[in-house]
Amino acid sequence: MDREGIRQVLPHREPMLLLDTVVNENGVARGTYRIRGDEWFLQGHFPGSPVVPGVILCEILAQSVCLSFEGEDPERVTPFITGMNRTRFLGMVRPGDLFETECRLKEEKKPFYFFQGQGKVGDRICIKTDFSIALLDKEQANALLGIQVHPQTDPTA
Repeated sequence: MDREGIRQVLPHREPMLLLDTVVNENGVARGTYRIRGDEWFLQGHFPGSPVVPGVILCEILAQSVCLSFEGEDPERVTPFITGMNRTRFLGMVRPGDLFETECRLKEEKKPFYFFQGQGKVGDRICIKTDFSIALLDKEQANALLGIQVHPQTDPTA
């Protein structure tokens, strides 16, 4: 699936849409993102020697499991990262690199989904982690965030 297809599944938009392609084969989600070098997160991280921040690598991994939620309405539900465990950063990702993800669904306890993932550049593993995502509808997300929405003031209601 290309970026346009990904937009149909994920609510993320530029500059936070961090996938170029994604496929789900035999329960394994694989995604790619080419680091162009002009991304906002490289500005100042680090001048003269840009490195993709670890938190962005985690976000790319999480976005790459989007096909696990295919069929869900992105206007109705939002995926939230709820945990990351045993995260190890094993190599740097730099401009020009093709960052490739591989994530497996380990357990599902709706609305929570538990994954094991890794990201690499070529044969070099750059990150390994276990993570969880909650797929929340608008009301659940608002309650979690402590937002009180009144229908007369909510432009999306």
